[in-house]
Amino acid sequence: MRFQLLSLLLLPLLAVASTEEQMVLPSESFQDGPGEPFVPVTHSGKPSLADLLTIESSASIFYSYARETELSKLFSDPNANNTLLVPTNKAVIALPRKPHEGPAPIREGVILSEAEFDNLSKKNVERWVSAHIIPFPVSLSSSGEYTTLLEGKNVSFTALDGGKNAPEWARVVLNGDVRLTGIREASNGVMYILDGTVILD
Repeated sequence: MRFQLLSLLLLPLLAVASTEEQMVLPSESFQDGPGEPFVPVTHSGKPSLADLLTIESSASIFYSYARETELSKLFSDPNANNTLLVPTNKAVIALPRKPHEGPAPIREGVILSEAEFDNLSKKNVERWVSAHIIPFPVSLSSSGEYTTLLEGKNVSFTALDGGKNAPEWARVVLNGDVRLTGIREASNGVMYILDGTVILD
């Protein structure tokens, strides 16, 4: 009983002490540049692709690779309308060669400096991530090929027979054999979760 009474008396004092320690920042700290006021990014009630990727734990490896590239800026761009083909962590781990390694091994006898190796790894990651981005909305109900951000790489969706009660995304496969396991809609695009990856040649 005494403890409760004592805590009731001390609580207002602690609240006053904590507000005195708070620092008020000048308004210039919230500006994007000289003379430009800070404007928060607002979305039409939906999170951005970047927000969805941040909380999608099953796709954390893809997002980790994507953040290494300039392409990740598209995920938070409010004016973009991209379709992301996001492989699960399990699908990325199952790859015989990881995205930073590229589709083909370095020729035997070729010696790369650390800087050359880093540069090659970054290019490989950018190619792999760009093959998983379609720079416009897609219609799963119509067959056809869609161009990705990787030059010369197209993907296609094929309808499966049966499963008429399943959602539209669950009734198609990507490139003939990669199943879609989920969909997340964002303010700046759509994210399809895949149980495989877009294979680079």
